[in-house]
Formats: sequence, structure tokens, C-alpha cells
Amino acid sequence: MSTQHPLTPNRPAPAFLDQSHGHFIDGRDQPPAGGVHVPSIDPMTERTLTNIAVGDQQDVDLAVAAARRAFGSADWAGITPERRSRVLHQIADVMEANAEELATLDSLEMGGPFVGTRWMVHHTVEVFRHAAGWPTRIYGTTAPSAPTQLKYTTRRPLGVVVAIASWNGPMLQMGYKVAPALATGNTVVAKPSEQSSLSWLRLTQLIHEHTDLPDGVLNVVTGPGPTTGELLITHPDVDKVSFTGSTAVGKHVLEASKDSLKRVTLELGGKSPVIVLDDADLNEAAASAALGYLAGSGQGCVAGSRILVQESVREEFTRLLTEQLANWSKAMGDPFEATTVMGPLASRAHYEKVTGYIDLARSLGAEVITAETDENDLFVGPTLVTGLDNSSRVAQEEIFGPVAVLLSFDDAAEAVRIANDTRYGLAATVYTNNLAEAHRMAERLQAGTVWINGGHDMSTGPLPFGGMKESGIGREHGPDVIDAYTETKAVVINL
Repeated sequence: MSTQHPLTPNRPAPAFLDQSHGHFIDGRDQPPAGGVHVPSIDPMTERTLTNIAVGDQQDVDLAVAAARRAFGSADWAGITPERRSRVLHQIADVMEANAEELATLDSLEMGGPFVGTRWMVHHTVEVFRHAAGWPTRIYGTTAPSAPTQLKYTTRRPLGVVVAIASWNGPMLQMGYKVAPALATGNTVVAKPSEQSSLSWLRLTQLIHEHTDLPDGVLNVVTGPGPTTGELLITHPDVDKVSFTGSTAVGKHVLEASKDSLKRVTLELGGKSPVIVLDDADLNEAAASAALGYLAGSGQGCVAGSRILVQESVREEFTRLLTEQLANWSKAMGDPFEATTVMGPLASRAHYEKVTGYIDLARSLGAEVITAETDENDLFVGPTLVTGLDNSSRVAQEEIFGPVAVLLSFDDAAEAVRIANDTRYGLAATVYTNNLAEAHRMAERLQAGTVWINGGHDMSTGPLPFGGMKESGIGREHGPDVIDAYTETKAVVINL
């Protein structure tokens, strides 16, 4: 395969790739019951890295049964909060000690620059360290009662949690689910994306080699979403599904939960606005806006893919942003090249989807500022679309690539109206030196997270993360996460 982006000499090849992999169930590698494997593909070369198992009904039943046994075992349910905290710290230690290997596996599978995947691993370490504080801080309450009674509440874990993550941030997304689930005493069956399963398979193996986590508490089943994932989300002995992925699949997860009333947390898509007012630092705003939709080659749910600029500074801001795009274009390449900030898209199918939107923009008469694409590889350069309005498909649909549409507005009220004119509500960013205006806009913007004069500050635990409208249900992180993974039990004692 010819490509304008050459491979870095001596690309890493972890020993974990030397054999095909089964599931990880009840503390051990488990070959797939049906004997079926699918290839894990390196998007930089489109060659097979290794093979992963495809979970069928027997595999899923085995994993859920192991998690159910572990949930009721004295080795997990019977330990003290302090002991549970210690286990979570041990997991963080193992992850930190093996960060280079885990980040390498992620970069090889989904094409993200190594500097980014390494950051995600260390970010997830901090997520586990934050979660390690929760077991000793989950309190019940006492309620007013008659002298002859005692009334109180406790928080109890839900049971077996299925955690399903997308391919664009394998370590981080799954960590957001597994850490609080374990901290609150649940057990987990994790299904990473079939496009990026290796890091969690490897991490779970390392966890069982080097920590006190009992067998069956954390299991990993691999395979495609429509088959293996479907078996997990519809399994009658699963108590909760925590899902990160597209809005369309999230709606299906919610629909599938109705028969057993499984609890769900859904972290879904976005079409996040970046609003630049005329009093903002335009240089800073342009640099941050570029980062906001180009990091990870635009394959992020919070990507700021609608850039709203006040008309009076539109021309100057566009010039500054275009300069930033040129700098990013020069830094496209192999994920393991030190200067790379944009790698390939994650798959051939996704490349065709993203370039299809660029073709659509051109067919609608838009001006498209873009780096050249090449069908011989999976790279798409920084792309800026102008000349369309907010009602266009390019402005309304989640492209999940390095493509942003630039829109203009006259005043703050119009900016908020345009920003909210979408079915999504995950994140928003505002650039202004007027603090009062920033507060007013933050209050009116329909987004789960609003960043002011900076973006993409992802919490390692203290702040809740999630979306409004079709960007999801529930929150990850923050005190909200305790409600997401526990239920309240009321107790009344007659004295």
C-alpha cells in the first residue's frame, strides 16, 4: 500500500500481539466457545495486528455467571470499604506501571498519536485514584421518626454491570465505567469495541496477576456490537448497562432495557458549538478551536465541530484559524512519530463516511478548506467548511472526523440560539473577556459541560460528565456517579 505518510522506523510490536486472544472470564483467558476470531487492524497499514475472540451466547452466559458469583462472594461483597479502596489503588498502580504498553496497543489499534493515548492512560490512572476514595465515603442517612422507631437508608450496589466503550478512547472510556462500578461494589463484564479491544484485555490480565481483585469481578468479552454487544445488553441477569457510543445505538440500548428495567447510563454523540465573541483573544481562540476539533483526528464526542464567530471578527478569526490548520496539516503522520498530532482515521469504513461528508459539503455549494486526502491511506486533513447555515446536514449531523463548519452571528443571544439549535447537548465552549456575559451564556447553553476561554478539560472524577437531549442519559464522574451505580434501601425498625 502506497502512502504519503511513511511508517516510523522500528514501530513498536508488543509481545501481546504474538498470539490470538480469547475473552478474559473469571480470572483466566477463555477461548471463544464458537472458535471464532476476527482481526484487529492497524489503521496506519490496514494490516492485521492479531486476532480477538467473538463472543457468542455461551461466552456471554459464562461471563455474566462469573460476575454474578463474584458479586455475592465474601471475597468481594464481604470486604471492608478500606480494602476495596486498596484494590482500586492497586489497579491504578498496575496501569501506571504498564502505561507505555497500554498506550502503544491503543495507538496501534485506533491510530491515535502516541502522545494522546499515553495521556489517556495516565488520565485513567487518576480516574481510578479518585474512585478509590469513594468506598469510604458512601453514606446513608437517618430520617425523622417516632421515639419507637429508627428509620435510615443505605446505598447498595446494583449487581452485574455491563460496560461498553467506543473505539476512539479505549482506555479512558472504559475506565470511566469500571472505576466507579468497582468502587461501589458492583462486578463488571466489559465489552470494548472490536476495533480497540487489546488494551483492556491486556490490562485485565495484568490486574489479575498483580492485584488482590478477586476472580470474576472484572471480565472482558470481545466481539462486534450487533452480536456480542446485543447478547450482553439483553441478558436477563445483567442489572445495568453503561454505554458510550453513537446516539443511534444508545437509543437501542435504552429500548433493550425496557423488559427487565435495567439501569442505563448513556454517553452519546455531540455536535458541540465553539462560540467566539468579538472581545475574545482571537489568537488563543483560534488555537483552541483548532485543537477542539482536530485532536484525535476529530474522532471525539466533545469535538467542537460547529465554530460560531461574531460577524465583526469573522474575517480575522478565519484567517487565524486557517493558519492553525496549516500547522496541524504539517504534523500528520505515523502515531509513533514524535511530531505527529494527527494520525489516520480508525478504519476504512469510517474514512469513507468522513470524506462522504466533505463531498456533501461541496455538493451543497460550500467552500471547503481542507488538506488533500488520499484513498491509499486513511488520513483526512484539517477541514473547515464555510458558506452553509446551521440547518445543513454538515452542521447538524455528527461527522466524527476533522471537519468543522464555521458559522457567524450578530450578538450573544443569536449565538446561544444557534448553539442550542441541535438535537445534541454534550459540550460547548465560549471565548470572551466579558465574565458577566460568559456566566449568562453558560446558563442558557443546553450542554452538559460548558468551557469558558478554554476547552477539553476532562475531569478525572470531581466534575460530572454527560449530555443533555440526545447526547445521553446520566452522568459519569462527580457525586452523580454514586447514584448511577447504587440504589437506596430504606430500613424501618420498630424498637
